[in-house]
Amino acid sequence: MKFFTSIFFSNRFFYVGLFIAFSYVIGFFMQPILYVAQLLLLAYIVITILDFFLIYLPKTSVFVTRIYPERFSNGDENNMQLLVENKYQFPLYIRVIDEFPVQFQLRELQFKTHFKSSQKKKYDFTVKPTERGAYRFGNINIFISFFGLVERRIKQVNKLEIACYPSYLQLKQFQLYSTAQHQNQFGMKRIRKIGTNTEFENIKNYTIGDEYRLINWKATAKANRLMVNQFQEEKSQPVYSVIDLGRTMRMPFDGLKLLDYSINSSLVVANISIQKNEKAGLITFNKTIQDHVVADKKNHQMQLILEKLYNVETNFLESDFGRLYAYIKRKLTQRSLLFIYTNFETIDGLERQLPYLKLIKKSHVVVLILFKNSELNKLTNQKAQTTTDIYNQTIAEKFNFDKELIINRLHQFGILTIYCEPKELSIHLINKYLEIKARGIF
Repeated sequence: MKFFTSIFFSNRFFYVGLFIAFSYVIGFFMQPILYVAQLLLLAYIVITILDFFLIYLPKTSVFVTRIYPERFSNGDENNMQLLVENKYQFPLYIRVIDEFPVQFQLRELQFKTHFKSSQKKKYDFTVKPTERGAYRFGNINIFISFFGLVERRIKQVNKLEIACYPSYLQLKQFQLYSTAQHQNQFGMKRIRKIGTNTEFENIKNYTIGDEYRLINWKATAKANRLMVNQFQEEKSQPVYSVIDLGRTMRMPFDGLKLLDYSINSSLVVANISIQKNEKAGLITFNKTIQDHVVADKKNHQMQLILEKLYNVETNFLESDFGRLYAYIKRKLTQRSLLFIYTNFETIDGLERQLPYLKLIKKSHVVVLILFKNSELNKLTNQKAQTTTDIYNQTIAEKFNFDKELIINRLHQFGILTIYCEPKELSIHLINKYLEIKARGIF
């Protein structure tokens, strides 16, 4: 049974057979053509039999080796290779079909060419996963033929499972970017504090809120305006990525959900903060607190965060910011920088959670990440031709206007924001982080 299931007839076999059958039809009207058709049929049978014996009688075979990465990086182009080796002592037509995971939907991907005797060849291609989790590869199916009429299938049993992690390929890329843009920042954060017995830094203009006892009277007399002493201390402080796992993060853009963009960017900022000698941590939440990785700067901290984010998923419920505030108040005793990844689409949605964000902001530096809907921008920019187009544009402009209201509302209470398209989140996040460090806010 195994023998019969390995026999396949190629498209060329049927095309040639169809041509011969057509020749016989013409031969009924033109006698010379009939003789030609008979000769073609004889040659067709002989070549088919010869093709069959050439691919089945030798005990040699064709081998395929997968050169795949140990793990996939979600949302990135991952390089793949297949090494095909012809062990036969004569040339062959070889066609290779790998049983790719269902997530890729690569039903048409195959590699075929004419191989010389004992020839090796590599096939390079890329895949772009859009889901985290396990990707299971099946067997490798190899189809060989000498004349291209009869194919023998060689099933190479080689099942493989590759885990797809959040994008780790971005880490080095953005790490180099941050280093190139800010070469003078070597890790320890210089935090400015007024009224502490730390090291003197410089003299600055008096601003509302500065303590009167720090006024430098000599400098004030010279400058004819109030001047105060400023101090600095070096301190490693926590940087937390707080990721909303509620329904708003299920929205897809370019194949990836908002959650995946958030995860990829949180890894980038965690890696950079550790490189800056600060502590990186993680909190995920929806109706309850799901995961909490305590902020630290140990060597294995990135691996801990990566493993926690490997299988997280969203649900269809609205997240509870009240419970998030209660948890942060109880667990985060040190002033921290909190990047909160969420997405408020309406001003009403913000107002329900704003009281809790204001309470969190009292003890921590809060940066709220909001996502720009690129599809809405396309609607507003295109020319309206029908009543439906006008209606869609009006709705799109309303949503964009609500986003502006949301940002302005957050700024009223000193809550920092990042508002950008999902694909641009990582670079905006790095810029915001470095800006906060440079301004001494955190």
